[in-house]
This record gives sequence, structure tokens and C-alpha cells, in this order.
Amino acid sequence: MTYPETLDYLLSQLPMYQRVGQAAYKADLNNTIALMKLLGNPESKFKSIHIAGTNGKGSTSHLLASVFQEAGYKTGLYTSPHLLDFRERIRINGEMISEKEVSSFVEENKISCEQLDLSFFEWTVGLAFHSFALNQVDIAIVEVGMGGRLDSTNVLSPELSVITNIGLDHAQFLGDTLDKIALEKAGIIKPKVPVVIGKFQRETEGSFRRIALAHESTILFADQQFPMDIPPCPLKGHYQAENFQTVLIAADHLNTAGWKLSNEAISAGFENVLKNTGLRGRWEILNEKPKTICDVGHNLDGIKSIVHQLESEEFKQLHLVLGFVSDKNVEELISLFPKNAIFYLTQPSIPRAMPLDRLEQIADGKRINYKRFENVELALEAAKIRAKQDDIIFIGGSTFVVADLLSIV
Repeated sequence: MTYPETLDYLLSQLPMYQRVGQAAYKADLNNTIALMKLLGNPESKFKSIHIAGTNGKGSTSHLLASVFQEAGYKTGLYTSPHLLDFRERIRINGEMISEKEVSSFVEENKISCEQLDLSFFEWTVGLAFHSFALNQVDIAIVEVGMGGRLDSTNVLSPELSVITNIGLDHAQFLGDTLDKIALEKAGIIKPKVPVVIGKFQRETEGSFRRIALAHESTILFADQQFPMDIPPCPLKGHYQAENFQTVLIAADHLNTAGWKLSNEAISAGFENVLKNTGLRGRWEILNEKPKTICDVGHNLDGIKSIVHQLESEEFKQLHLVLGFVSDKNVEELISLFPKNAIFYLTQPSIPRAMPLDRLEQIADGKRINYKRFENVELALEAAKIRAKQDDIIFIGGSTFVVADLLSIV
């Protein structure tokens, strides 16, 4: 199979949740467990750190991977979704898995796996864990796809579990309160495996402590620990401060557990995170005049953080290129943005996108100043034509709007 044929095959099995939503969701681990057995249980052949949370788990995963790389460890990194290339999801020392390895894995396992009716995500987890075992990584940093308890990645027995924070997202799958969502995220806590919680929240503290106690797991709330000195880092989103502290507390604990993450490695890991891991789309500044920024924040807490940072910027006029997916509370999200901004409404190029007609109905109800554009490229071009040198253009609302953006800039 060629690489494009392989991707087409994977998508045809059960399309990835990020593209189509609920139709691609499987709420159990039976397939993953069967897949791991078929592959010779690769998940047991490498050490790992498992990271869940509503926001920040991607940045936290990339930062930890960068620190381990700088410390000289052969480091696997598994994240999702990807922005431009499927292979972004699986990296070793920052290098994406090769097209040949993807195609070979699928071709070698296609017949035996077809009886399992695997989803796209299950295939991808199998590929990642197989690759990490085959390449004998010293450590793999593994980001949960969604939730935790029933996520396909949750077959690991990690060195450390990390849960960044809890917000109201994916409520149709995880629950409609912070505590219900916390219980799903806490499903990654394993017996006698320490857990670092990035953000202390009254609504979730009890559940985390109760589950950690039941598993005899040490629990640390990162933001309740002594504040650490943050090394210089190119990630400029104000929200990253929480992730920085989480990573530093995790690294401190890992050092006590026998890993060798020196202060020099930690500082270099922070400074070189973009180069080491290819992280993009986090308050990424694409141009200075007019200042043009994109960010993948896409839920209530993520958009609140973005708007708060936009309000701290100096500009004459704010231009917002926004698109959303249909299973978010877009009325609530779009209400967070300043009403005096100029809105360029569009849609990402995925089936799960909120149709422009529906987005227009919401915008009309909010009485905002907008125009509609059939795709991100057209919306951005219109914003660039209208924006003055001392204005700001922001592009976001959905990870997939940013993905479309990065494919054209």
C-alpha cells in the first residue's frame, strides 16, 4: 500500500472523531486490549508518562518531551489531533514517524485487525505503541485523546500520570459537571503511580483525592506547590503559566524517582520546545504588522483565556477570523469575543464543521458586525485587506480552523 492509500484505509475503518464527531466514538477499551495482545503488548515494553486534561495537555506533553530530549533520553511523543500531517501524532526525538513505517504497519496487520473493527484512533494508538516499543524509546509522553478512563491510550502503566485541569468540554461523552468530567479524567490514575494535577479546583478536588487514595497513589496539585522559577520559553500564551508550573512539578517528582532531568535540561527543554517537538498553534504570532495571531483554543475555558489575552494587547481594531465545530456551544463561545470587533465567519474543511448558514443565524442573534466566507483562506485574505498596520488579526475558534490556516501561510 502507498502512504496515501494507507491513510484512506485508516479513515475508512471508522473516521476519526475529530472530523465527524460522535459517530466515531467508542466508549470502551475492549478493542484496544485485543489489539495490544495481537501486537505482542507493546505498551508494556516502554516507560511512559500519561497526560489528560481539558486544556493544556498538548503543550504539557510537548514541553515534557522536549525536557527529556534535552536530558539525553530517547523520547517518544504521542499527541492528537494533528494540524497538517497525520504523522505529527507520533514522534521520536521530535522526528515524525516515516510514511514507510505507517504503511508497513497497516499492511502487516490489516488482515488480522479487520476482525476487531478498529477505529481510526485505535489504529493510531496501536501504531504509536508499536513504534515506541520497536524503536526502544527510553520514555514515551502520551497524551489522552478524550476523557481518560475509556480512552484507547489508557492501557499504559506509566511512571507518572498528569491531569492538567478540568473544564466543561465533550459533555455529551464525559458528563455535564466538572466533577463527572474529573472522574473520567481520573481514570488514568493507576495503582501506586503518582499523579500531578495541574489546577486545584474545589469542584474536583474530592474526586481526585478519593481515587488517588483508593489506588495508593501520591497526589500533588501543581499550583499548590511552591512556585517554581519559569525558564524562558517561546510559548507566549498567558495560559501557559499553568502548564509551565505543571511541567516543573512533574519534572521535580521524576527526578526524585530516579530520572535525571537537570536544571540545564529543563531550561533547554523549555527554550527549544518548538524546535524539538514541532508544537504549533499556541498563541502563534504569524505576522507583526498587522499583528496576526492564531490559537487552537476551542472550548469555554480556552476561548476565555484567548479573549483575556487579546484584551491585554494594544491595537486600534480587532479582526476575528472564526469558525467552529457543530458540537460546541457556539452561541456561548462567540458571545465571549468583544462586540466591537470585526468578525470574518468561516468554517473549517471537515464534516464536523458548523455550517455557515447556522453560524450566520447565531451571529445575527448576537448583533455582531460580520461577513461570511466559504473557507479560512478567503476569510483571512479579507481581514488582511481591511486591517491597518496597528490592528490585530486573530484566527481561531477551532483547532481545524488553525489547521486550515497553517496549510496556506
